[in-house]
Amino acid sequence: MSTPLQPLSDYVVAQAEEASVKTASGIYLPDNAAEKPKTAKVLATGKEVKQVKAGDRIVYKSYSTTEVKIGSEDYILVKEEDILATVGK
Repeated sequence: MSTPLQPLSDYVVAQAEEASVKTASGIYLPDNAAEKPKTAKVLATGKEVKQVKAGDRIVYKSYSTTEVKIGSEDYILVKEEDILATVGK
């Protein structure tokens, strides 16, 4: 998927993924019950980003993003240093 945003330097453009509201045992949680995991799919990376690439799934710090809406699509911008891990495929 292409994005209308081209990140600069060490920023990553991603789309946040919906967190599951159902526990492993089948219990549905209300939205405010617990903090949801912050995962996203990387769409584009700046020239200085070295550890992730487009298509990777990442886990990022909760309050480290800038949210952008272009048309009907929501995107987030994250600095590479605020990415905590990649998620296996």
